Amino acid sequence: METIAEKLREKEDSLTRAERQLSDVILRNYPASGLGTITSLAEAAEVSTPTVARLVQKLGFVGFPDFQRGLREELNEKISSPLTKREKWVDDAPDEHLLNRFTKAVIENIGQSMAKIDPDSFETACNLLCAPEKRIFIVGGRITRTLADYFFLHFQVIRKNVVHITSNSNAWPHYALDFEPGDVVVIFDVRRYENSTLKLAELAREHGAEILLFTDQWMSPISQLAKVTFSNQIAAPSAWDSNIALMLMAEIVIAEVQERTWDTTRERMEKLEEMFDRTRFFRKF
Repeated sequence: METIAEKLREKEDSLTRAERQLSDVILRNYPASGLGTITSLAEAAEVSTPTVARLVQKLGFVGFPDFQRGLREELNEKISSPLTKREKWVDDAPDEHLLNRFTKAVIENIGQSMAKIDPDSFETACNLLCAPEKRIFIVGGRITRTLADYFFLHFQVIRKNVVHITSNSNAWPHYALDFEPGDVVVIFDVRRYENSTLKLAELAREHGAEILLFTDQWMSPISQLAKVTFSNQIAAPSAWDSNIALMLMAEIVIAEVQERTWDTTRERMEKLEEMFDRTRFFRKF
């Protein structure tokens, strides 16, 4: 299901100056920014209340109360714990087998995620990751650290100057000490967004680093700081979200950067294979 934030971004080119100003305010602390009164939102954006009314109608809502109802529904989805997600799923569960239902949900997630990818943003992200003079820092949260580890493992083979930031947030200030202008910080962050991850992103921006974010359809608050954001669908018939769409997007980026840097990447892979042979790391048949 398309979020209100996604609708705002899609309609950005067709909005008036005042409506774009209002849209920026809504997205700045989304979705909480739109949960006050229509007057308070208008004042925060320095626009008139009729401007607010016109914008919500452009988004397909009957009026401001209908718009806020949509925001509250998104907020409930955004902050729901695994327990509440499981209870909701049980109430709505059809009679089909989970094998089919889960697979169908994941395929739909992939389709919707890929449909939202902006080719220019993808190009920008790959250009950043290909630049040999840039250092790359990679980090994930409590669940997404496995995605970050996977991304790091591949980039460590592809190129030099890649740093895996430990999942222990107490150590993050030590990494932030080394952030410099031009560095790239790759962050994986999905709902129940972690405060420590946001603080790390803020430190990265303060030091002039550029952020590449992999997140969900509700958009981590880090998206406001990111140079490029890949928004992926993650909902599934489970107490846990599905990270398959995020993994797919990460693998596409890995494949593209590997292809663009193949001359140097191939040399690194050949040296690595030689080391594997010398240490007998893998079994030979």
